[in-house]
Amino acid sequence: MPLKADIDRHDTDILILGTGGAGLFAALHAQQSAPPGTKITIAVKGLVGKCGCTRMVQGGYNVALGNGDTVERHFMDTIHGGKWLPNQDMAWKLCKEAVTRIHELENEIGCFFDRNPDGTVHQKAFAGQTADRTVHKGDLTGIEIISRLMEQVLARPIERLQEHRAIGLIPTKDGAAVAGVLFIDMRTGKFRFVRAKTVMMGTGGGPTMYKYHTPSGDKTMDGLAMALRIGLPLRDMEMVQFHPTGLLAGDHTRMTGTVLEEGLRGAGGQLLNHQGQRFMFDYDRLGERATRDVVSRGIYAEMRKNNDPDQVGMFISMSHLGPDNVRKKFTGMVKRCADSGFDLAGGKVEVVPTAHYFMGGVIVDPDTRTEIEGLYVAGEDAGGAHGSNRLGGNGVANSTVYGGVAGDTMGRDLRKPGMVLRDPDETVLAAEIERAQRPFSKDPGNVQALRHKLQEAMWEDVGVMRTGTGMRRGLKRVAEISEELLQTGVDSSNLAFNLTWHDWLNLASLTEVSEVVAKAGLARENSRGAHFREDYPEPGEFETSYFTVARKNGDDVEVDREQVQFTIVRPGETILPEGEPETLVGAS
Repeated sequence: MPLKADIDRHDTDILILGTGGAGLFAALHAQQSAPPGTKITIAVKGLVGKCGCTRMVQGGYNVALGNGDTVERHFMDTIHGGKWLPNQDMAWKLCKEAVTRIHELENEIGCFFDRNPDGTVHQKAFAGQTADRTVHKGDLTGIEIISRLMEQVLARPIERLQEHRAIGLIPTKDGAAVAGVLFIDMRTGKFRFVRAKTVMMGTGGGPTMYKYHTPSGDKTMDGLAMALRIGLPLRDMEMVQFHPTGLLAGDHTRMTGTVLEEGLRGAGGQLLNHQGQRFMFDYDRLGERATRDVVSRGIYAEMRKNNDPDQVGMFISMSHLGPDNVRKKFTGMVKRCADSGFDLAGGKVEVVPTAHYFMGGVIVDPDTRTEIEGLYVAGEDAGGAHGSNRLGGNGVANSTVYGGVAGDTMGRDLRKPGMVLRDPDETVLAAEIERAQRPFSKDPGNVQALRHKLQEAMWEDVGVMRTGTGMRRGLKRVAEISEELLQTGVDSSNLAFNLTWHDWLNLASLTEVSEVVAKAGLARENSRGAHFREDYPEPGEFETSYFTVARKNGDDVEVDREQVQFTIVRPGETILPEGEPETLVGAS
């Protein structure tokens, strides 16, 4: 039988879920914009500054800083990269505010980015962009940003709930507003309900339901699963980005799936098949510098031609650029490959497309508000800014830009008369506790084996290249895994750091979101960006572009379509001045 819940209750003014780029920036900006005396609380599944996806960013930060590059050009690249599906107001704000944010990162947060000999910030080439605009700190940009943000947050009177796992967004009884968030204090296993006047969700993505994936295994789409259960609409959920070059180090190591950053291809890295031949120009005129979706499909198509079971992936080669040069420019990448037994500078490294980022997420307005009062979403949990494909370097820019926007908006909204502490719907609170305790009433089983089954199912049936038949098969497999999970128990004798319990909750989130990905994929009967259907290979008319909207109705997930609003520029048009060159990037 389920255990009796022991609930601690706690109040705050502003509650922020997640301490990646979005969460930490939201905390800093909220402190500046909120009324004096406002209590700000950040909660994180792990430790502040030591977990999350922003910390893992290698490549860099897209921002138009001159030399011919403009916000308008960055915006047009983002729209073209997203295949005319982005929310244009969000994409414009991303590109415009990135300029402000990069100066804030340097001058106020204390980040040190690489510079040219003349002292200007160095910007490198990334695929799918018409200017070299990616600011970076070697190939360890995320660690630099998160480390400096962490220092700033820890120096301020911001309450920290570390090792607190959010498991439910709890609404008011009428469902119109958010009352707070239900957590598990992982250190004790006890439940904690935190009321707040405003809640920002920035838990990040984490498509670890795929066999090959870049995020750490504890990133399991918890935020989007919670958003689904509270009734929020999710858009573009079929749009799962596969980074083309994930390290293939073997099943024995967790290094498999780790990204070999895009700057390798931007600098002239070559992709080779098993005959040692370059193949990407067979798929796109830009070759290795095509967008991530195109390169991922090219690699996947070559993998399907290969009959050697001992050589699964393709290869990236950098040696023609000079081994010493490669070691100097990509120190982190070279060391990462060496740790797994590969010589990136002088040899070849086996790579495979790896699930990397969710373009889809909660529908928000450009100020991060959702349709539920008091609830805001920023970073990878929010959909709209990227459309069907995220440009490399736009991810960390998105998190920091919209984290700051969320903090500013929450601080301002707190001054509104109706923004007060609200009583929760106790029925929903009890239901979320019961849901979390469900495995305690079953005999213990092998949760990890089920997770591996899910990863195989999603990779094979809802992966890089899809069909209607495959996705329907994938949905059936996901449903069977979900049902098997409900019959799989967890030992409840000690709930403090009960990692098997958290593995169970992780898989519950992954199966919930996997169902939405497959259903959204079935609803999109064309191929756009990251979503490619072999049975519907054409992209459809850009002028009549639609995005998918998934929402939970009872126990079922329903998917509808909504028309894209071209609020700034229409397909076939541009906002670049007449006479502007198509690209500022020299031929490579």
